[in-house]
Amino acid sequence: MNYHQLNPDKKDILIIDDKADNLRILSSLLARKGYNVRKALNWQMAFTACQTVLPDLILLDIMMPEVDGYEVCRRFKSWDLTADIPVIFISALDDVFDKIKGFRLGGVDYITKPFEFEEVVVRVQNQLELREARLEILRLNTELEQRVKSRTWELENALKKLQREIVSRQHLQDKLLDIVLHDSLTGLPNRVLFLRQLGKALTLAREDNKYQFAVLYLDCDRFKVVNDSLGHLVGDELLIAISHRLQSCLNYGDTLARLGGDEFGILLENIIDINSALQVAEMILKKLSITFKLSKYEVFMNASIGINWGCKDYEKPEYLLRDADTAMYRAKAQGRASYKVFNPAMYQEAIQLLEIENDLRRAIEREELIIYYQPIIALHTGKIAGFEALVRWQHPVRGLMAPTDFIPIAEETGLINDIDIWVLQSACHQLSIWQNYPAMPQNLTISINLNARLFTQVNLIAQIDQIIHDTKVNSSNLELEITESVIMENTNVVRTIIEEIKQRNIKLVMDDFGTGYSSLSYIHSLPLDSLKIDKSFITRMQFYQDSMGLVPTIISIAKSMTMTVIAEGVETKEQLAKLRSLNCDFAQGFLFSQPLEPAEVIDFIAATPQW
Repeated sequence: MNYHQLNPDKKDILIIDDKADNLRILSSLLARKGYNVRKALNWQMAFTACQTVLPDLILLDIMMPEVDGYEVCRRFKSWDLTADIPVIFISALDDVFDKIKGFRLGGVDYITKPFEFEEVVVRVQNQLELREARLEILRLNTELEQRVKSRTWELENALKKLQREIVSRQHLQDKLLDIVLHDSLTGLPNRVLFLRQLGKALTLAREDNKYQFAVLYLDCDRFKVVNDSLGHLVGDELLIAISHRLQSCLNYGDTLARLGGDEFGILLENIIDINSALQVAEMILKKLSITFKLSKYEVFMNASIGINWGCKDYEKPEYLLRDADTAMYRAKAQGRASYKVFNPAMYQEAIQLLEIENDLRRAIEREELIIYYQPIIALHTGKIAGFEALVRWQHPVRGLMAPTDFIPIAEETGLINDIDIWVLQSACHQLSIWQNYPAMPQNLTISINLNARLFTQVNLIAQIDQIIHDTKVNSSNLELEITESVIMENTNVVRTIIEEIKQRNIKLVMDDFGTGYSSLSYIHSLPLDSLKIDKSFITRMQFYQDSMGLVPTIISIAKSMTMTVIAEGVETKEQLAKLRSLNCDFAQGFLFSQPLEPAEVIDFIAATPQW
């Protein structure tokens, strides 16, 4: 920076830090706030900078090689020209920062890393204004001495006004810090303040063996559905109502915080044992299950809760919250509207899931994913009508992994889109190979499952077109299986994609019908070709000898809408006979065959009798 080009109307700040990243971050932040900012990596550079132009404020890092922050501060305070310049120390949370030593040497404040930008700005602004006020007081005092007789009354009043201004600025700083540490919507403490409270609880637990505490991590179930369908204003109103109900479950002294989105944190202090935390969790679930009567809507809501007993052996409060979060995800995975207490095994499992996620990111390029094909039988002819493509993962260490072991991870991380497109490409390529075999049935279909996330991808149709072009398969031989979650989205984007799929003569099958929302209005509104009955309904048929459960109803619904019906999970001849008597169109399951490797399909077709 050219010092002679510094804007004299702007306050000048000198940042001294041996780490270039810290200099860059702070310099960029303060420059945007309208300050002249200069940077120094060590004492010598800082001394030279002050000889050239005296700064209005110095931000000084503690931990620096050769000459540390304490010594730099001492040298500046002993030099007449810089003695009155305020010094704010910079210290990392993990550093051992001797505050008493820093203040004795002349420091006026300190900032911890990693930086809370709003806090940095407030502290810098406050010190600059305090210094300006002090300089003004000194100026007025000098003038007062020179003109004691004629201006005593005016100058004393001006001095009082400046002193009131200092007090006002201090109150403003406190107010701004309060804003920075609280959620603007609910008024609750935010994540930063909550972690500070956890840190205090952790320190107290180390000092007092009788002090016990627990951390609850709460995530609202189905909040995204409400927010997306009814709008963000309703979502905000619901969050405020949720925060009030949560607060009503807590005792005075407990801390409730909004951690972000629809997630809340709770610190229970001075409790007797883990049962106290469990009682609070049960009370929360009970209160949240009561209908929320908002200004325009009635909304049902519940939550998944993770509980972590406050162990004093944790190094940082972030780890306490992390493990409560892990327990919350376990509760959500095991049925939602429930709570789970953290145990160390959960952390190890979370680490394993992270390892699986990392491996999964490279599985496609390493050609570790493979496809098995399960036959689909046309019940009116007893012949093979097609195959469903089922992805498996041949993990180099864990062996052959079923979809249930990795598809949920792929869905959570967004990798499912790449996997689905890969399966579609591979299955179409395999179909193009099979069509060259003379023994292969005519018009053989391939069914591929597509995740709901894929329907938010704007280039999905272009990818499907490219695959059909590259593999030269007949699009009428493709069946894309979608779940009810795709239908529930029912957005213009999803509707347009579905219509374009149908324009290409590709069939659409609704998978696992009856296990989700199953709204007939949604089924009516979309051009589906088939319903696939979930295995659970086929299994229960044997317990309903007269009505055979819901299977006849599902088949009737499909027939009334001119859709075909596919039954999955058929394992016995009795089930097959019942399905035929109900005029079910297609079936698949272990009765016919387990999923086959591609090399086994030709032999299976050649050897399979007519069913």
